[in-house]
Amino acid sequence: MPVSFKRCRPCWGQAEPVSVKAEQPFKRVAILGLGLIGGSIAAAMKARDLAVVIVAFDLAPAELAQGLALALIDEAADSANAAVQGADLVILAVPVLAIEPLLVQISRDVSESAVITDVGSVKSPIIDAARRQLPNLLSRIVPGHPIAGSEQHGVQAANADLFLRHKVILTPLPETHGSNLAKLTAFWQALDADVVEMSPTHHDAVLAQTSHLPHLLAYALIDTLSMQGDSLEIFDYAAGGLRDFSRIAASDPVMWRDIYQANSGPVLEILDRYMKELMELRELIANGQSEELTAVLTRAKLARDHFSVLLSQRSQTTNSQEIP
Repeated sequence: MPVSFKRCRPCWGQAEPVSVKAEQPFKRVAILGLGLIGGSIAAAMKARDLAVVIVAFDLAPAELAQGLALALIDEAADSANAAVQGADLVILAVPVLAIEPLLVQISRDVSESAVITDVGSVKSPIIDAARRQLPNLLSRIVPGHPIAGSEQHGVQAANADLFLRHKVILTPLPETHGSNLAKLTAFWQALDADVVEMSPTHHDAVLAQTSHLPHLLAYALIDTLSMQGDSLEIFDYAAGGLRDFSRIAASDPVMWRDIYQANSGPVLEILDRYMKELMELRELIANGQSEELTAVLTRAKLARDHFSVLLSQRSQTTNSQEIP
């Protein structure tokens, strides 16, 4: 049974002053998995004074205890089944490969009127799992992915502003009812996220290139350097470039293992293209082809500069739209 607690003064700070863009459409939210993302969703709701009850379940009792102590959640459930009972929004915030077993577990207790979503970095396998395990609730399923995170993990890293002005990608099924999509859109907008829609396959291909590959490269680089005989000296004299690039290698290994297994096709496709590019660069260096090497580096720099300008313009546009 859920365990209630007496609210204490929040310890996770306050969000930036913002106006709620839509009336909160949910009264009781169940968060399954109280890590960085699940905890940050709870923190964002609490910081914005959204009138909901938040119940959470996590396999680690310490995470739930900390969630209660930080006043991030109102109730801690002793099982996923208990957590979803009576909830009108269920958020699956667990590693990708843990989602299908979780769907099996809650299938008999989740309300037929609940909206069900997730925060996974891969969408197609999750949708396939939902079709297998919740075939009668497909109209209420709205897969989602907040493009926000940190190399830190666990509820102690919860951040009430983690989603502020960050994109949340929703990948509705053909069966998803429009009203449920609208409710979840309003939910994320109330947390001050920018909501966009995308097909599941396109999402998985885009994220393989923009997120999954960079994380894999960071892990590989740190693993390579750490096995050098002089690895301590290498890290001792590491410049900002190595620190910046390798920061994401501190992310949760289990989460990323699941992502690579679940999204192997798109990841392998972009990885093969990248390895081909690396081999071409190796040949240019080995053969002393300085002009060709300069051309590649210049092309990449121009592309990065153009990307930076676009991001700056987008940020300025967003900020100007928020000025009353």
